[in-house]
Amino acid sequence: MILPNKKIKIALIGYRLSHGGAEKVMAVLSQFFEEKGIEIHNIIVLDEVSYTYAGKLVNLGKMKNTTNGLFNKWNRLVFLKKYLDENQFDFIIDFRFRIKPIQEVLIAKWLYKTNTIYTVHSFLIDHYMPNWPLLSRFMYGDCYKVISISDESKALIEQKHQLKNVARIYNPIDIEDIALQSQEGNVLPFDYIIGVGQMEKNIKQFDKLIEAYSNSVLPQNNIHLVFLGDGELKKMLQNLAKKRKIEEKVHFLGFQNNPFRYLKNAKFLVLSSLNEGLPTVILESLACGTPVVAFDCSSGPSEMIQHRENGLLVENQNVEKLSEAMDLFIEDQNLYRYCKQNALQSVQSFSVSVIGKQWLDLMKISLK
Repeated sequence: MILPNKKIKIALIGYRLSHGGAEKVMAVLSQFFEEKGIEIHNIIVLDEVSYTYAGKLVNLGKMKNTTNGLFNKWNRLVFLKKYLDENQFDFIIDFRFRIKPIQEVLIAKWLYKTNTIYTVHSFLIDHYMPNWPLLSRFMYGDCYKVISISDESKALIEQKHQLKNVARIYNPIDIEDIALQSQEGNVLPFDYIIGVGQMEKNIKQFDKLIEAYSNSVLPQNNIHLVFLGDGELKKMLQNLAKKRKIEEKVHFLGFQNNPFRYLKNAKFLVLSSLNEGLPTVILESLACGTPVVAFDCSSGPSEMIQHRENGLLVENQNVEKLSEAMDLFIEDQNLYRYCKQNALQSVQSFSVSVIGKQWLDLMKISLK
């Protein structure tokens, strides 16, 4: 056990502190750990920061030149090794995608020389460990822990890679901060439902959400559809809304630093993803008192949504059923109000105080 007579130092390593769910978890944990008197160093690969974080920031993205050639990459890697060696961290927690096996072997076996925890933030576990179980066991079999953020993905990692050091810790949310930010007020002069996420790849399947919305009773009831997020698929989605003659009721507001005021004032959130890890946006929506309609995809929604208690779980990838669920929340106001009144209470176990303690227990850090 690490006792509080020693200043504990943790390095949180991620691609950036912006946009993504893993990045949000990294930012929230940085604040929790610092509040507990732990020295935190946030190390990011890309020069992108929009989330509020605590501790020191080491921005490797500022060292990247225009060519980003092999020599420049090597210089950044050497700088990072020297930084880690000099600081003698008690723990490294790695939040990155890890999709380049040769690079990741180098990082796991040469760069990281202390207790290392690797997080897996998606059901697509091949984004975080090689598709070759023997290599995965070589790289991660003797690390401190591999953390999955859902029971379903934990089972998949253990089954596929036969790792014995996997644990599940859910994503934390800062309920008090969400409540505070959600009070900024609504700027939209109409009723709406909401979809939130990146539009770079079609994992979020907002095209299916537009289809389900257009086939629902919502447009004729003057309930609009709002999207928060950016990416190259945005134009395609705008064209789809136009094709279905609902473009005046579908709004693309881009990435928002404060999504909570939009979530709080939405009638409900819709998650139409192909797959997830543990979609933090569901927790954030419920923390805002806003129920959720979601595909029962792998993985996460079924571990956060209690059907007809704080939201509606829909048969996975069934767009017709998604429309029906959206209609149900409009037509059955008793059910809707019941789910809405249960929303906030249903996420108390995901609060940063609860999840943060699980992290401290995992690392055997005593802060009495």
